[in-house]
Amino acid sequence: MLMMHLPGELDAQLLRDSHLTHFEYEVLSRLSEAQERSLRMSTLATLAGGSLSRLSHVVKRLQDRGWVERHPCPEDRRVTFACLTDAGYDVVVQAAPGYVENVRRLVVDKLTRAQLGELIGIGRRLNDTIERIV
Repeated sequence: MLMMHLPGELDAQLLRDSHLTHFEYEVLSRLSEAQERSLRMSTLATLAGGSLSRLSHVVKRLQDRGWVERHPCPEDRRVTFACLTDAGYDVVVQAAPGYVENVRRLVVDKLTRAQLGELIGIGRRLNDTIERIV
């Protein structure tokens, strides 16, 4: 039930407050945290939790808004990088406080300290698995 309810709640808040889908926010957020605000499209798809095809469509929309640019890799023309623009960075910085508050309200505030500690441990374990894949 949680995995069905939570994404919809996060999406609704982001759409209402920032005109972003949750996946668009994830893409912008991952780019904002990356070195030089740039990632290989394949890496970004994995980090944002979507397929390369879905990411490609979303990056096109974000590109049309002026928030992301695509650049070919100079060493390997088969590789494309997604790069966050200054305008895109401003968008994710504006959206972050509301998103964090919503996550706090929906998840963090519902847990005891012990439960939160367990959740953090589980999250780290799952993130370690993902980082080995990337």
